[in-house]
Amino acid sequence: MKDKLLKLLEVSIDSCLEKGILKKTDIPSIEVEFPKEGSHGDYASNVAMILASSQREAPRGIAERIVENISDSDRILDKIEIAGPGFINFFIKANVWAVLLREVDTLGDRYGESNIGNGTNVQVEFVSANPTGPLHIGHARGAVIGDTVANLLQAAGFSVSREYYINDAGNQMNMLGESVYYRYLELMGENVSFPETCYQGGYITELAREIYVKCGDRFRSDKEGAILFMTEYAAGSILGGIKEDLETLGVVFDRYFSEKELYKNDDVAKILQKLREEGFVYEEGGTLWFNTMDFGDEKDRVVVRENGEPTYFAADIAYHRNKYSRDFDKVINVWGADHHGYIPRMHAAVMALGRKKEDLEVVLVQLVNLLRNGVPVPMSTRAGEFVTIREVTDEVGKDAARYNFLMRRSNSHLDFDLELAKVQSSENPVYYVQYAHARISSIMRLASEQGYQMPVYSEIKPDLLTTVEECELIKIINTFPEMVEGSARTLEPHRIPYYINDLASKFHSFYNKHKVVSDNVELTKARLFLIKSTGTVIRNALRLLGVSAPERM
Repeated sequence: MKDKLLKLLEVSIDSCLEKGILKKTDIPSIEVEFPKEGSHGDYASNVAMILASSQREAPRGIAERIVENISDSDRILDKIEIAGPGFINFFIKANVWAVLLREVDTLGDRYGESNIGNGTNVQVEFVSANPTGPLHIGHARGAVIGDTVANLLQAAGFSVSREYYINDAGNQMNMLGESVYYRYLELMGENVSFPETCYQGGYITELAREIYVKCGDRFRSDKEGAILFMTEYAAGSILGGIKEDLETLGVVFDRYFSEKELYKNDDVAKILQKLREEGFVYEEGGTLWFNTMDFGDEKDRVVVRENGEPTYFAADIAYHRNKYSRDFDKVINVWGADHHGYIPRMHAAVMALGRKKEDLEVVLVQLVNLLRNGVPVPMSTRAGEFVTIREVTDEVGKDAARYNFLMRRSNSHLDFDLELAKVQSSENPVYYVQYAHARISSIMRLASEQGYQMPVYSEIKPDLLTTVEECELIKIINTFPEMVEGSARTLEPHRIPYYINDLASKFHSFYNKHKVVSDNVELTKARLFLIKSTGTVIRNALRLLGVSAPERM
């Protein structure tokens, strides 16, 4: 529907230009959006206000001329209103919405998909936590957001690869090995002063115990060999646990990329040398600097320290060069919100590599405030006290965990109440939506027992669906493809839970006011088709979120 309205506006503006009632200037991209208030129509456009500056006149007069020149040859419009300073509000005829339900019937499980991506190769990198401990609830939110972004892009016709970057090089890995080593010594009865800088969690002791059971006191007097061995052992064990925990959350990666590979192949040194030859890297005071200020960063950034050690930034430059060498047209990184200041330097690096700035997009994910009955759950990563992905998933289930992580915009703080996530009532958003699907399935079973076969569009009379609740339900069903496309374009997965909760609300309102199966056979068939279409959209939307659509609850 949005495409039809965009076309009507484009044709009207062209007509105005030809007639000379609009000045011939560059016409910006036209936008048609859903208004916030239902009384403002089914769709609205601010095109007149966008044109106001170039036309040098009030937007309301521009809107009037555009509306006068709209030719609705397909007769889809009930009316057009000009509101406020110049918004153009479109009201679609009720029978037009009902006819569009044919597409739901035709496409079924593929309803909502599009091809705006046209096969563009996109890599989505997310989680990428150091393998120095179990993933906590903050990582879980990033995991679900990254996975859902990938789902949305796939639904929009992009070719998507999911990747986890393993930060398994550097001081944090040596610290992991040392932490296990000190706990290992304690298990052998030695009096050890455990450094505060080491990893404190109980999982470190468990790793040390595993090594002690397998190796005995073999490493008692070989600290260097012990730390090397324990670093590798602990990292491998923790990474294995990370993969298992992510799978319980429904997150599976296409590739795990080790930072060590960049050093084994000398990729970091090679790219720094290349950038130095090209004038992007310079030396000052024994330190190598990347002149990121030339690309809009607030200051230049160190890539090799005075002691000869490359920085994380240097490894990230090499890693992104590796990404683009694998023929990805676009790279999307899902990072914690604390990485906000890191984005300009990475854009600088990408442009120095010969790519466009927009070839790298970053989705920032804010922290999760974990609650239990409204009371904050205390956590301290430094002290090793945090709630892991596995603990959350085991307590509330995959569906509730994923849905709750997606309920807010990714760059907004999220309150996650463990007890609310388990409540089986309308207060729990995921239960509310899943119950709508289960209720639809129940009605369909009841209808089948009464001899009804599930109707297809050609067997119903859509003009029978005329009540306010039916029209509202039909409208929101028909906007689902646009919602998916918009979520994919903006990388905003939270739009889908908002949409699906609204859809479930409209279904429950319809159900509470109207009988689906009645003595009126034709009306029953039409309403069965309507709720079947509703169930299809709920199911398709939940699948994008990685959440199940139960048929019984």
